[in-house]
Amino acid sequence: MTVTDTRTLADRIEDLLPQTQCTKCGYPACRPYAEAVASGEANYNQCPPGGAEGIARLAALLGKPVIPLNSANGVERPRPLAVIDEQVCIGCTLCMQACPVDAIVGAPKQMHTVIVELCTGCDLCVPPCPVDCIALPPVTGEATGWNAWSQAQADAARARHDRREARLAREREAAEARAAARRAGSTLTAQVTETTAASEATPSAAPAADDADAKKRAIIQAALERARKKKEELAAKGQGPLNTERVSADVQAQIDAAEARRRRLGLAADDTGTPSDKR
Repeated sequence: MTVTDTRTLADRIEDLLPQTQCTKCGYPACRPYAEAVASGEANYNQCPPGGAEGIARLAALLGKPVIPLNSANGVERPRPLAVIDEQVCIGCTLCMQACPVDAIVGAPKQMHTVIVELCTGCDLCVPPCPVDCIALPPVTGEATGWNAWSQAQADAARARHDRREARLAREREAAEARAAARRAGSTLTAQVTETTAASEATPSAAPAADDADAKKRAIIQAALERARKKKEELAAKGQGPLNTERVSADVQAQIDAAEARRRRLGLAADDTGTPSDKR
């Protein structure tokens, strides 16, 4: 019986990458880099987390000589771990959005924390933090590259990254569907308005419209009241950030812009810290 290995060269290359999804190779994730190496678009010495051992593995697969790590992509180093100073964190969720493996948990206006076992040390959570509350201390001593990482960790990180990408794709599709529905609803409303304006209104039309508007206002008011009470309850328990009143105008502008984008795309996070497409 003949067994055929259907894996492509890109598949084989990806299997040899550490799956930190750090983008230091110049590509948005490990898979695109693997495809670029397979096609000859990228060199096989552009992965700092893999280090010298990673280059040696790729060289053996490709039948090429072992070459030094390209310094333009970074340096081989002990693996770092992201640590959030929770007393400084303002709950903006920007680090959560940047983490490629969903290793950060939290909710808007709540403290965030890093799940130690899931962090790949990719650094991507640091640049978007508006209050500079994330540190990256090394946690593997003198061990670097693959000596500071394991195949099991790489496989788990790839699985989490793939699940995250699939979830984000679903959320984008749902947001686009909602936007299309809103556009269709606006068009229908405009058509109905034009038709109504061109015809005589019946005596009962105005009272019905008034009742519908009153009902909407009551629902909105009730929702606002629930939100206010919930915020007060969390504040009473001390579960909110400690310094939300002392952020600078620039920081607040970044937070407001991020929240506006989430609302516009329909990707606001729920109370568990997981983005939701439910409305």
